[in-house]
Amino acid sequence: MARGRLRIYLGAAPGVGKTYAMLEEGQRLRSLGADVVVGFVEPHGRRPTAAMAEGLETVARRTLVHRGAVFTEMDLDSVLARRPQVALVDELAHSNVPGTRNAKRWQDVEELLGAGIDVVTTLNVQHLESLNDVVRQITGVRQLETLPDEVARRAEQIELVDLPPEVLRRRMVHGDIYPPDRIESALTHYFRVGNLTALREIALLWLADRVEEGLQRYRAQHGISAPWETRERILVGLSGGPEGDTIVRRAARISARTPGTELLGLHVVAEDGLTGADPAALGAQRTLLESLGGSYHQTSGEDVVEALLQFAEAENVTQIVLGASRHGRLVSVLRAGTGERTIKGSGPIDVHIVTHEEAAGPAAPRLPHPSRGTGPRRYWSALAGAVVLLPLLTLLLTALRNPLDLSSDLVIYLLAVVVVALIGGLYPALFAAVAAALLADYYFTVPVHSLAMVRLNEVIALVVFLSTAALVGTAAGEAAQRTHRAVRATSEARALSRLATAMMRGQELTALIEQIRENFGLTAVSLLERDPEASPEPRWYVVASAGERPPERPYEADVESPVDENLTLVARGSGLSTEDRRVLAACAAELGLAHSRGRITGGAVDASALAAERTRASLLLAAGRDLRVPLHTAEEALTRLGDLRGDAPSQENRHLLGTARAAVRRATQLVTDLDELSRLHAGALDLYLRPVDLDEALAAALDDLGPGGHTIVVRLPEQLPDVIADAALLTRVLTALGADALRHSPSDRPPVFTAEALQSGRLEIRVTDGTAELGPDTRTARAREVAVGPRTAGGRSDSLALRLSRDLVEAMGGTFETSTAGPDFVATLTLPSSAAGGGGTAPGNQA
Repeated sequence: MARGRLRIYLGAAPGVGKTYAMLEEGQRLRSLGADVVVGFVEPHGRRPTAAMAEGLETVARRTLVHRGAVFTEMDLDSVLARRPQVALVDELAHSNVPGTRNAKRWQDVEELLGAGIDVVTTLNVQHLESLNDVVRQITGVRQLETLPDEVARRAEQIELVDLPPEVLRRRMVHGDIYPPDRIESALTHYFRVGNLTALREIALLWLADRVEEGLQRYRAQHGISAPWETRERILVGLSGGPEGDTIVRRAARISARTPGTELLGLHVVAEDGLTGADPAALGAQRTLLESLGGSYHQTSGEDVVEALLQFAEAENVTQIVLGASRHGRLVSVLRAGTGERTIKGSGPIDVHIVTHEEAAGPAAPRLPHPSRGTGPRRYWSALAGAVVLLPLLTLLLTALRNPLDLSSDLVIYLLAVVVVALIGGLYPALFAAVAAALLADYYFTVPVHSLAMVRLNEVIALVVFLSTAALVGTAAGEAAQRTHRAVRATSEARALSRLATAMMRGQELTALIEQIRENFGLTAVSLLERDPEASPEPRWYVVASAGERPPERPYEADVESPVDENLTLVARGSGLSTEDRRVLAACAAELGLAHSRGRITGGAVDASALAAERTRASLLLAAGRDLRVPLHTAEEALTRLGDLRGDAPSQENRHLLGTARAAVRRATQLVTDLDELSRLHAGALDLYLRPVDLDEALAAALDDLGPGGHTIVVRLPEQLPDVIADAALLTRVLTALGADALRHSPSDRPPVFTAEALQSGRLEIRVTDGTAELGPDTRTARAREVAVGPRTAGGRSDSLALRLSRDLVEAMGGTFETSTAGPDFVATLTLPSSAAGGGGTAPGNQA
């Protein structure tokens, strides 16, 4: 059966007209003869939306009861049984009421699509999982109903329903979106112009990425390699050289001039794997690139320019940024540089060549130096050998002048040059070749004892000899270097293999670091982690270390090899060569993986503990439900017992009955608290975070406490922002704290509710037992007690009411603290507020 097609109407905010557009599309398809049904549509009381649904067949909804309330959801089985061509399903990210087959509506839609039914649906951009944190930073509200981006990306068609912020706010004022009692709060909080503009831009950018994916698929299917400048993409070439930072910053400035430009960095690795850039320098350039909003990529290729251009064509790059050549003029004349070759092969792609301090200037004289393959000892030994061997060989050939001719002499000299080349490499071989040619010319060509040559065959022989000697020396030097690199690669692979084996055996980080210290002969090694929240000065922590006096800060070490922006491997000891630093960087990467694996393992243990906690919570939830019935029966029995007594009960009997009723009510309340706590830990407690007026929440809490002859003092500022919370749960917390405070406060010292808007954009609510006012000294004492840990008598902070309050507040994104300020017990809860602000303290109100 062919899978159904999904079409999504995407909006930046509620009220832009997504549902109306979906119904309009349904009416259009119906007029074309398609079998269209309404699986679920929520008009939210908007008359134009309800009118657009008229005439469309609607599948009856399913009714469910949850927590004493009646809800309706899409009847998935009925829609599947009806098997229409097209189903209209509103609010794709909606969470279904417990009791339905699927937890999310998008899962219902997946079943419809799997059955071959086309689905037209709606979605707000703030419900996309990848954008959840961004939307929360903008609006201050965390969306609890989300769906994976991949679900939306699989849609065959996504259409943006867009309205300017001013038009959307005008619709809000006219009552076309929310009922009148919610208009003012929405306009001053979620529907502010800045919020709507940001959400609109996020929706456009997300949809642009979706269109870009389709364009890339089209270009791949049709074999189009030439770049299409639909979007500026700037590629910066990273060689790992000292000019890298300058090039990256220049490319970032070019990218910043055009909004929406994508910045990419590419490093090409040689296919032989034996040569490469300094890992530390390349890692620093990668960190800089990503900090400037770019993305890092790596590819391999025999030719750097060819690999660079292939990547640019594949990614539809429009501009390439490269650094000016660091080679001297002679090398540039002999071979075109990377920049020049890139310009010739780039076609329509613009190429920027950036000058820098490392660009080639006047060539400074440089003495020959030992190659990596030979080393200083063999280099100087070869030169000394040439100085001694060639004169001795000349004396021997002079003595044998008669039986040997010039060609024989040159062959013997060539053998000596080859021996020198095998020992010392290219430069000693060239020295030996020139010296041998001069000696052969001086002693064995006519005229003898003169550098002049008159015979053409002797000239040709010497030129061929010198060329052959140079070629042999070059080949010998290259072979020695490659042998050296192969040996280094083997040692690197062996070191990394030992480290990987130790990791697979589950050795601790300390043992792994000790192994690295021994391999490189270092004095001390530390793995440091930076606190990302610490600013402006970075704060480093030692994850693991080995050796004497291991460094605790990067600047205390002799060698540093970063793993990522927050993790680095540092060492103290003798200086390491470039090759050793490269191996150390690879070992640091392995340690980073081990550290991450340890965190994942710890997370798995935490997850197992959480699963066990949820299982216990589920059992407590079932036990609490079973206790409700006998407690309710006992309370009714006590009430009837008091009513059935014919004679007026004695004072003692009235007291006993009252005590029994209070105990039963207390037990019932404990079971209710236990039920709420268990449901929270089991993940079965639904949250609906929105702006809540604290005055209304406190009033509801005081009503729940009921009359009892007790007094509670409420002190609130005159201007107090709304708190972002679940209204029912916040009322539950305030009620529990108020009841707990009343139980522990003497009658002449009532508990106090106070609130304060903090500068951090949060709202602090304090509940204090036994005093009518907190002075400065008391607040200082409270702060001091919180800093050293709560001090409560008799485990007061571990009571069920306070435990429930703490868990509910933390579930709503807040913090909960208990402390002892002098003789008083203080409970402080902090929650996000809808806006930063505050006001003066109003006179206390007696409640």
